Parts: sequence; C-alpha cells; structure tokens
Amino acid sequence: MLRLAGLLLCVTSFLSTSSLGASAGPRLDNDKLYRYSYSAEVGLNRPTGSTRGNAGFRISSDVDISLVWRNSEIKDEQLLQVQISNVQVESAGKHSRKNNIFHGSSAESILGKARLEALQRPFLLLWKMGKIRSLYAHKAEPATIKNLKRGVASMLMMQLKSGKMMEADASGKCLVEYKATKHQVIRTKHLDTCKTQETGFTTHSPVLGVSGKSASETVITLENGIIKSADTEETHILSVNARHTAATKVLSRQSLTLKKIEVGPAEAAGKDVAGVVKSLDDKLMSVGVIVEKVKAKCKGCPNLMDTWKAVRSQLEPDSLSKAEAPRSFLTLLHSLRKAGKAEILTVLSNCSKTALPQLVDAVTSAQTPSSLSAILEFLDFSKKEGLVLQERFLYACGFASHPTETMLQSLLDVSKGKIGSSDIKESVVIIMGALLRKLCLKGACELPTVLKVKELLLAGPDSTQVESEVQMYLLALKNALLPESVPLLTKYAESEVGAYSTIAITALQRFDPELITPEVKKTVNRIYHQNQRIYEKNVRAVAADLIMSSSPSYMEVKNVLLSIGHLPHEMNKYMLSKIQDILRFEMPACKLVQQVMKDMVSHNYDRFSKAGSSSAFSGFMARTADVTCTYNLDILYSGSGVLRRSNMNIYGQSNSALLHGLQVTIEAQGLESLIAATPDEGEEELESFAGMSALLFDVQLRPVTFFKGYSDLMSKMFSMSGDPINVVKGLILLTDHSQVIPLQSGLRASAEFQGGLAIDISGGMEFSLWYRESKTSVNNRGALVVIGNVTVDMDFASAGVEVGFETEAKLDFITTVQFSEYPFLVCMQMDKTTFPFRESVSKQEKLPSGQTFSSKRSRDQLVPGSEFPLHQENSNMCKKVFEQAW
Repeated sequence: MLRLAGLLLCVTSFLSTSSLGASAGPRLDNDKLYRYSYSAEVGLNRPTGSTRGNAGFRISSDVDISLVWRNSEIKDEQLLQVQISNVQVESAGKHSRKNNIFHGSSAESILGKARLEALQRPFLLLWKMGKIRSLYAHKAEPATIKNLKRGVASMLMMQLKSGKMMEADASGKCLVEYKATKHQVIRTKHLDTCKTQETGFTTHSPVLGVSGKSASETVITLENGIIKSADTEETHILSVNARHTAATKVLSRQSLTLKKIEVGPAEAAGKDVAGVVKSLDDKLMSVGVIVEKVKAKCKGCPNLMDTWKAVRSQLEPDSLSKAEAPRSFLTLLHSLRKAGKAEILTVLSNCSKTALPQLVDAVTSAQTPSSLSAILEFLDFSKKEGLVLQERFLYACGFASHPTETMLQSLLDVSKGKIGSSDIKESVVIIMGALLRKLCLKGACELPTVLKVKELLLAGPDSTQVESEVQMYLLALKNALLPESVPLLTKYAESEVGAYSTIAITALQRFDPELITPEVKKTVNRIYHQNQRIYEKNVRAVAADLIMSSSPSYMEVKNVLLSIGHLPHEMNKYMLSKIQDILRFEMPACKLVQQVMKDMVSHNYDRFSKAGSSSAFSGFMARTADVTCTYNLDILYSGSGVLRRSNMNIYGQSNSALLHGLQVTIEAQGLESLIAATPDEGEEELESFAGMSALLFDVQLRPVTFFKGYSDLMSKMFSMSGDPINVVKGLILLTDHSQVIPLQSGLRASAEFQGGLAIDISGGMEFSLWYRESKTSVNNRGALVVIGNVTVDMDFASAGVEVGFETEAKLDFITTVQFSEYPFLVCMQMDKTTFPFRESVSKQEKLPSGQTFSSKRSRDQLVPGSEFPLHQENSNMCKKVFEQAW
C-alpha cells in the first residue's frame, strides 16, 4: 500500500512539473545584452515576376535587446528594452548602379536626421509568455517610425507549445497557429481572419471584382530557450477576377538573427510596469502594437482643377469610344476622391456643356461625402432643362460600387421633392431599387433609410392607377430583388396589362430558383397555358422562359412540349427553338427535357417540324481560364411577320459567380394595320407601340419609347431618319477595390484597383412600307481600362507597381425582316469588329529628394473580328435576303 502511495506521489509530482514546463514562456537572462541583426524588406511585382525585378526597399540594422525588469510574482512577465542602431536603407531589387536610387545615400540622408534619431531611440516592450502585451514609445514620434518599431517587436511573438489563438501584432488581430518542437517554433498567421484599423471596399459583383490570396509564416529557431533566429515571409497577391494575369504581389520579409550575447544593464527596481517605465523615461507611453494610420502627404501633386484641365479633352463625346476616355476618367476619379466640395463645385461650374455629362459621371462615381454633396447642390431636379445630366447622375448612382445609406437617402429626398421631368421621376425610383439591393448584399438591409425605401417600393404598385407609375415601381422591384416582393410580383404577373405581366415575370426570373415557390410556378404555368384567360404572345414567351429556368418538374416540361403545335404559328416555332437551344447548349433543364422526349407523344415529327421565323439561340462569346462569356438571342414575330419581341442577353461567369452584363429588349405591337394584316389572338386591341429596354451590369434602366399610338407612329415614320436612339451613354466605374494591407514589418501597402468603361448603347427600328421591310438594330460601343496599383509610401521612400489592360470594342446586332411574301425572310447578324488589346506593367521607386527609378513594359495585340454563329436556318435566310438586296 505504501509502495502504491509512493508511486502515485511520484507520478503526480512528474505531471505537475511537466505542466509547469509546458505553460512557461521564453525568458531572457538578467544582466545580459542580446545583439541581433535585423532586416525588413518589401518587394512589389507581378506574381510571376522574379524577386530580382522587385520594386521596393530594405531596411537593415542592429537590434539590441535586454531585460530591464521582471515581475517577481510572474516570472514570465518581462519588460524588455529594444534599441535599433546602424540603420541602412537600400533597394529590394537588383538594379544596375545607374538605376539604383539608394546607391551612395546614407540612412540620415534618406530618413532625415530627426526620423533617424527617433528610430534609434530605445523603446520598451512588455513581454509575457512570449506575447507583446504593450509597446512603450514617445508619442510624438512620427507614425512611420513607431510602425517600424512595432515591426521589430512582432518578431518576438511566440509560444513554446502548439495551438491556435487570436493575438495582435503589427499587422492586426489575427488567428495564429503555432507548431512547436524543442528547438523550433513555426508561427502561421491566418491573414483572412485579421481585424485591422483600416477598412476598404470592393465591387459587389465577384465577376467584376478582385480576389486576394495571402500567407504569412515565421520560423523561429531556439537555443537554450532564447531566440537564435526568426525569419518571416509574408505574401499578398491581388488579381482581377476577369483576368488573373492583371495581378500584383506584395512580398514582405523580416529576419532577426542573434550575433552575440554580452554583459548588459542591471534590472531596474520597481513593483509594477507603469512605475518602472516612468522611472526609465517619463516620455514613454503605451502606443499599442497594431500599426497606426499614416496620413499620406503628396508634394507637388496636381489639384483637382489641374487634373481636370489635363484630361477634359479626352472626355469629350467624340472620344468616348477610345481607351483614353476611361483612362482619363480613372485619373479624374482619384483626384475627385481627395477633393473637397468647394473644389468640385468650381470644376462643375467651369465645364463645357459637351464634357459636363462625363464630369457628372465621374463626380458621382467618386462616392465620397464631398462629391455627393457637390453634385446634389449642382443639379436642379425641378427643371426639365437638365434632364441629361440628371439621368447621368442617377445611372452613376445605380452602378455605384459601394453605395451608402446617405446616397439612398439623397435619392429618397429627390423623389419627394419637385421633379420637372416624368422620365427623371421614374429613373429616381427605379435606381433606388438598385441601391436597395446593393446595400442588402452588404448586410445593411435593416438600416432606417433602407427600410423606408423597402416600404415605399412594396406599397408602390398598388398605390396608383397610372400605368407608367405602376411600371416604374415594378421595375424598381426588379432591381431590388427583395424576397418579400415575390408574392406581389406573382400577382402582377397575371395582370391584364401586358407590360405589367412582362416586367413582373422577368423580375421573378432574376430571383434565386429557391424563391420560386410552388405558388409562383402554378401562376406562371397558368399564364403560359392560358388556363384562365388569353395572354399576349410575348407574355407567354417570358412565362415559358421562367418555367424552364426554375428547376421544372417532369410534368411541367412535358406540358410545355405538348403545347407545341397548339400555339399561334410563330410561337410554335419560337418554343421549338427554345427547347432545341436547351438541348444544344446543355442548360440545367437539358436532362429533364431528354427524359421527356423519350415519350413519342411529346417528341414526334409533327411537333418538331413546325416552320416559322421566330428563334432562340445561345452561344459562347469568349471562353478563357478566368471568365466565360455567353450570349443568347430570342426573336418572336407576330403571325404577319412584324417583330413582336427581340431579346439579347450577355452573361459573364467567373468562379461560379454570374453577372448579367447586358440585356437589350425591343418590343413592338399593334403594327399589323400598316400592312393590312390580321393581329394574332388576344392582340386585336393593342395600341401601336415600339420601345426598348436595357439592363446593364445587373441594373435595370428606364425603358425608352420609340413611338406610342397610331398618330405618333405615322409622324415618326415620315420623319424617321434611321438614326439610332441612344439608350445608355456614359462612363461607368465597373471595378472598384481599395484596401490597406498592414504588414508585420510595420510597413503599409495600399492597393487600388479600378476599371472604367466608356459605353454607348443605342437602338433603332426602321420600317419601310414601300420595300415591305423592317430593320431593328442594337449598337454597342465601348472602351474598357482596368488599372491596379499597389504602393508602399513611407515618409522617407515609396515604391509601387501598376498592372493594367485596356481594349476598345464594337458589337452590332441587326435583324432584317422582308415580309413581301410568306413565309417572310428574317436575317439576324451579330458582328464583333477587330479590336486592340493591351496589357502593361510598370514599377517605380522614389525618394523625397526627387530621385526616381521607373520601368514599364507593355504588350499589344489585335483580336480578330467575327460574326457570332447562329443556327443554320438563319444563315440560309441571310443568303436569300442579301441575294435579293443585291
């Protein structure tokens, strides 16, 4: 029994000793001075670039560390004194002597005497269990100097046992994982968890956005419980999702190596940390371990007016199809974001009439409190004269990359005030819907203004009997995509007014399939199959699209197939083309359609041999490793050969994220009387009308009317010039990403990625009774510039890398219909012209003295034009049309 008790006592004693040993932290010895060599460097380049070509700089020095006080009760709580000396600053890359701006410069000439003295002034660290609990430095020291000291302190962060925990160092508060062995500790920081003092913003659409990948690892070697060496490598890669070769890399390295141990200062006397710190230097204060913000000072930078004078010629209307326009737009945007309200108003007031719309685009896209306040003061919504400027402001709000509650509140205030134009009133409400969606996607759905606008839009359609106002609210809900609007949209889908039905159903089509409930499906099926009343063909066509794109059941697909042959003539052909397109393009409903087609009742020659000119076709515009771009063209005609509905869509997909880049819909009705034809069933009483609607980058815009009513139609036919009507024209900020990357070394990298698009979308409809021919056209012109730059800007040196690409493109979609005989001839053409494409990368290093090193490389290529393929039937018809024209 005594032996057993003795054994238990020994085991308990051993376990207690092991526990104490495991929980103990690293300790420095009394009366010793630990001399280290230290270096911190930052290099900027492309991810594939060699480190020899990095832009950046390296700071190297000696670092002396000694113990000045230890808590007598908690031995692992130690106050360390750290002093930096023998500072050198040099380039991080390998440059020739001619291109090395740091060559021959001393640390004092680069940093300045005051900064160097501050950097070499001793500072204190409270080190407990291997963690920095406090850093004590002179508060008056420059922020950049304190940040460099924080970088040195961060190299002492460690623990002697494996595990994960949240801890703070220079780069922020992050989740850190330790893997410890007897002589080595590996510290891995999960940078995606870091919480820092500076937050940025990014574009809401992942397809247009920027992706980041970061890693940080410190390898610490121990000798007798003391840090023998510590080496950190930290990388941050940022790339444009649409083109991952447009990418930058930040490489940060730190190294701390023990050179020797000497006799050091004696421990200071004191009971607590505060007292000891004060006794050593009463100017020392706790300043925190996370890097602090540094206000950038730009010497010799142009002000807003100077920038505007330099770029305004490139922002004239005639230049909008060239890459210089969006490039100048981005330059102006950066200047606007630094400018005050008074400066912005001065530029607005001194701008030519032709360039003013483009300036309004830029001011609104800046999205700062000053720019928003200035543009709202400049525009007068009570007057009709400023319609173009007012609409450009509203569209720029709709495309805002990171809208705020203030912007939404401003539009709400405008909607409640006096508005001179009914078109502007409609646009204000429609764009409020777009802002509502973007704010909800950011998690700001419960903000007071957001809730007010929600309530306004949901109550809107039922609050008025005016047709244009009901359409306005439905279009706003189409932009907002509120889950709670699904029942309301479902109700309006069955409306007797065709325009209401079309908007409501196309809005439902934009929702996630999970929100398309059985009740919604029943309603849409009733519309397509006309179970309760007769609907217009274009309403039934969009209902069919919704059925087939919302995870249809076997019976739903079967009923759609069985309907072919019992529909109006041209709609039979349209639905047949739709089914064939689903199979050919392997859309989600493809397998179910194949399953249904095994039944010969659903799939037979009679049903699948219907003639006509209506069609539906999907294809690929571009397929790269980064993005897939697809298009589809749907054309529906009336039985008399007049266009009923033309719908063109372009989608971009990247990393499973989808962007509805463009939708242009042309609708016409009530034109049969012009050619003495009989209207289709259910369309006998329709008023003559033609119009165009556009959705651009997930934002529905206000529709444009070509003509409405027989008298308007006749007057426009005799005065028609054939010139297209503008739908969208302006400058759009597509990509907008901004972030500050605090590095463990105490340096800060600022990343800015912006993409500007100059766009001109127009559409037209020509109608010739003499030649019995109609022609509709959608013309798209655009120039895109994307620029990403990362800079490390200290008081004493700066370095940067800039990557980018640019292009100019033209895309035309033309439909020609000859109805002199039946079956009438239809030719669709979708042409892309040859366009230039350029990629570039530039690097720069700069010293306060004005010495600068820069390098730039670019690559140009011409992408050949092409006519996008449509179905063979269309090709055969086009041959006949152009043979007759010849």
